[in-house]
Amino acid sequence: MNFKNIPPVVKNLLIINGLFFLATILLKNQGIDLADYLGLHHWSSDKFQVHQFVTHFFMHSDISFTHILFNMFALWMFGRVLEGVWGGKKFLIYYVVSAIGAAGIYLLYLSYDFHVMSNALAELKNVPSPQLFSEFVDKYIPVENLNSEFRIAIKETINRWVKSPDNTRFAQEAIYISETFINLKKDVPMVGASGAVFGILLAFGMLFPNTELMLLFPPIPIKAKWFVIGYGALELYSGFANNPNDNVAHFAHLGGMLFGFILIKIWKKDRGNFY
Repeated sequence: MNFKNIPPVVKNLLIINGLFFLATILLKNQGIDLADYLGLHHWSSDKFQVHQFVTHFFMHSDISFTHILFNMFALWMFGRVLEGVWGGKKFLIYYVVSAIGAAGIYLLYLSYDFHVMSNALAELKNVPSPQLFSEFVDKYIPVENLNSEFRIAIKETINRWVKSPDNTRFAQEAIYISETFINLKKDVPMVGASGAVFGILLAFGMLFPNTELMLLFPPIPIKAKWFVIGYGALELYSGFANNPNDNVAHFAHLGGMLFGFILIKIWKKDRGNFY
C-alpha cells in the first residue's frame, strides 16, 4: 500500500483507525477498556453516551486483528476509488452518514431483541420450568462463547431442575442467570467501521456494477453488482437467523448499506447525474 497515492480523506481515516486501535491495545494493558467509553452501547445501558454514535466507528476489536484488517483493506480498495469520483468532502459525508445510519439501525434492532428477551423472561417468571429456561438459553445466550464456569453452571441448573421440577431454588437460579445475561448484553459495545464499509461496498456496486472483482474463496471473478447483492442477502439471512453465538452486528452492516443507498438516491435526484 503506497500512502502517497491514497487520497487524503481515505488516508486520514486509515491513520485515525490505526491510532485508535493502538490506543485500545496500549490502554487495555493499563487496565482501561477504551471500548467502554468510545464503543456504541444501547441507550438503556448506563454506559451509553451520545458521542458514541461517532466514536464507535473509529474503534475495532483488539481480540481479532482480522476485524480492522478487513475494514481498512476495503476502505483502501474501494474508498479511494469513490473519493476520486466524488471528491473528499462528499466521500466523507457519505462515510459518516453510512456509519451513523448503521448505528441507528443496530440500536433499533437491539431494542427489538431486548423486548423479545424481556417477554421470554416474563414468561419464565410467570410459569417457571426447565423447558422454558432451556429454550431461553438456546435462543438468546451464547453458551459457546461463555467461559467454562458459566457454561457448566447453566447446564447444571437445567439438568438438576429437570430431575427436581418442583424445586424453587432452580427456578430462582434460572431467572437470575437470564436477568444477568440481559443486563450484561446491554453493556456490550458495538465497535468498528463495518457500517461505513458496507455503505462503501454498496456505492461501488452502484457506480461500477460491471467491474469484476476477484474473490479469495473461491478464487473466481464476480461482477461488483452481484457481489454486493450476494453480500447483502447473506447479511440479511444471518441477521434474521439470530444465532446467539454470532457476535457480528449484521443489521449494522445492512443499515450502512441502506443509508448509503438513500443518500445516493438523494444526490442523484438533486443533481440529475450520479456524479
